[in-house]
Amino acid sequence: MVNILLGEIVFGGVGAGLYGMLIFVVMAVFIAGLMVGRTPEYLGKKIEGYDVQLAMLYLLIFPLVILVFSAISVLSPSFGLSSLTNHGPHGLSEILYAYTSATGNNGSAFGGLSPNTHWYNTTLGIAMFVGRFLMLIPMLAIAGNLASKKSIPPSAGTFPVTTPLFTVLLTSVIVIVGALTFFPALSLGPILEHLLLRAGHSF
Repeated sequence: MVNILLGEIVFGGVGAGLYGMLIFVVMAVFIAGLMVGRTPEYLGKKIEGYDVQLAMLYLLIFPLVILVFSAISVLSPSFGLSSLTNHGPHGLSEILYAYTSATGNNGSAFGGLSPNTHWYNTTLGIAMFVGRFLMLIPMLAIAGNLASKKSIPPSAGTFPVTTPLFTVLLTSVIVIVGALTFFPALSLGPILEHLLLRAGHSF
């Protein structure tokens, strides 16, 4: 679930994982540029405010769809919780995973959730559409904007992206921006479920 929530940038996301990682690279380069006080650059192209706005739009669409639909489902006993056979943190994990998988992957669901209802069929379809198509718009806009810019030669102020320092910065951006976005939901679902299982309480 964490891998899908991060955009499958670690493994499994052929294509989607690549452009998800490039979004995080743009953010990391931008933060690095702020730290050294120069216009950030990547692959010889300047990363400007428009590129960062598009990258943030991409990073906001994904959690917005997952968390909003999950929250509505959790707060709606008549159509959201009625499909659950397991309650408590495992039930939240089932709902969270269903929307996560629909938005970022193949639309699978835990066995304890019966998504063949009007609510889940509709919202999971919307989540799948947004994850497949609407998230491509800012990505393609970034690609088009960078392609239209002239390449500039590296200078003394260029932050190199092939060093261990940039690897640490990129990993930090992924953890802070990507992982912490979903940490509250994960702490109420899978993490709490794991802790309760270790304490001997099953669902």
